[in-house]
Amino acid sequence: MASIATRIRRVGLPRLIVHLSVLIIAILWLVPTLGILVTSVRQKDQITTSGWWTAFSSSTQTSAGRLGDPSTARQEGANYVITGSVFEGGQGGTVRAFGVRVQEPSAFPADKPADLGDGETLTVKLDGSYVYSKNAPFEGSRGKRIYLSVATPPAFTFDNYRTVVNAEGLGQSFINSLTVTIPATIIPILIAAFAAYALSWMHFPGRTLIIALVVGLIVVPLQMSLIPLLRLYNEVGSFFGTSSKTYAGIWLAHTAFGMPLAVYLLRNYIAGLPKEIIESARVDGASDFEIFVKIVLPLSFPALASFAIFQFLWVWNDLLIAIVFLGTGRDQLVLTGSLNALLGSRGGNWEILTASAFITIIVPLLVFFALQRYLVRGLLAGSVKGG
Repeated sequence: MASIATRIRRVGLPRLIVHLSVLIIAILWLVPTLGILVTSVRQKDQITTSGWWTAFSSSTQTSAGRLGDPSTARQEGANYVITGSVFEGGQGGTVRAFGVRVQEPSAFPADKPADLGDGETLTVKLDGSYVYSKNAPFEGSRGKRIYLSVATPPAFTFDNYRTVVNAEGLGQSFINSLTVTIPATIIPILIAAFAAYALSWMHFPGRTLIIALVVGLIVVPLQMSLIPLLRLYNEVGSFFGTSSKTYAGIWLAHTAFGMPLAVYLLRNYIAGLPKEIIESARVDGASDFEIFVKIVLPLSFPALASFAIFQFLWVWNDLLIAIVFLGTGRDQLVLTGSLNALLGSRGGNWEILTASAFITIIVPLLVFFALQRYLVRGLLAGSVKGG
């Protein structure tokens, strides 16, 4: 207790609370993701009988089976004996208990003789082999039904992913999402970087008004502009005799919706760069374009990466804009659209849905972890001015 108190005093209680809060948030975020991953590589029967947190240990399931037909019995002394295995069709596992009534599937422990009455004795071993004996001939034409409590070892499979990619068409949807997301992330960054430099270091009439307009556009819901923008696309497509449901259309739509935040974020960062660097470059005769390309752009990489994370996640996870501006055809659906369709057709197949969901989130996770070290630096852009 003394060491803990000493550590708390050394670190500081507020800082310790922050660290614990971050740890709890990280765990709450990680647990569902881990659950989706584990469920996506489990077999269907295991998903329906046990939770994903039991996937790394043996799970116990109850199943039913029949012993051998009375015609297979052989006489051994005064008893008639039927032998065989309770596992059929490639099944396996370890038998923990068995029973002869559905209400008591674990009435008798495995590997020990069980007295069933009427001179009948049944022994079911751990490996599933059994010895069923009676002091008189067996009656009936069908084998006796028994119920088993079987422990199965952990088993994982990639068949769910193969089914999703090959049979459900998510392979094409994955390519469609990349085709939409990559240009829709790069285009607004390029345009916003030029605009942010102009609003930071170039003096022209109306600059303050443009900055205020950009800030105001951030709070405008995109749903308000969907119908007017779609009508404009349809009119342009009709004028040129082409369809408005193209990749170029959705690229421009995402660029327009992401531009206010991009300009605001990059402008804050670029405006916070040391003024002496810009002035020294101008004294040396560098043009605004050279200053932007050779000085501002390399120094602004944290802000560019920060916005790239936001824009990539937004576009990748988007469903509404993709349906409105790209369409709902099988060759046009993005990953979110295909996953939404699976909810209707495969709503009960958790192994298919979780595999599809993990395919959907794996790319954003890779992008986030690749650029996350720049995220905080980009978000804090302009909060501290240099002396």
